[in-house]
Amino acid sequence: MRVGLVADTHGLFDPKLGEVFRGCDLLLHAGDVTQSSIVEALAQVAPVRAVRGNNDEGPFGESLPEVLRVELGDLRALVVHEARPDRPGPRLAKVLDARTVDLVVHGHSHRPSASLQGRVLFLNPGSAGPRRFALPRTVCVLAVEGRRVTARWWDLATPRARPFGDPFAAAL
Repeated sequence: MRVGLVADTHGLFDPKLGEVFRGCDLLLHAGDVTQSSIVEALAQVAPVRAVRGNNDEGPFGESLPEVLRVELGDLRALVVHEARPDRPGPRLAKVLDARTVDLVVHGHSHRPSASLQGRVLFLNPGSAGPRRFALPRTVCVLAVEGRRVTARWWDLATPRARPFGDPFAAAL
């Protein structure tokens, strides 16, 4: 199963998203979408599930759930906007303590990252929106095979999307 991970688009739909996410079975947006047109454009590529971020306001923002649970083959994923792998908030800590998720997809920091905390993998695709500070503009494609995952980030700041950093692989 191939899953596209995107966050923090802040109203910008980069045309390279279609290229990067082509062939994905599902797209997960970890918040700060800000406009329904972003979800509509992504839906032209693959089915989309999105959560509300701190910048998702008004009727559109209120229509998005704060938390989303998704089955990705053999894995149970939780999609939220803001998560600190090293210091999860009380609600997230409760979910992690109950051992009901294998993977947490989050955004907010605009920093692409992968962090294995115990047996839970935290993935941040980075930000696909307007460039902020010196941070890269990235998304992530996740390959799921049984309980094995491989995450590959893609740089959107180049004329054609190209791999960003090293892939991350883990068996959960």
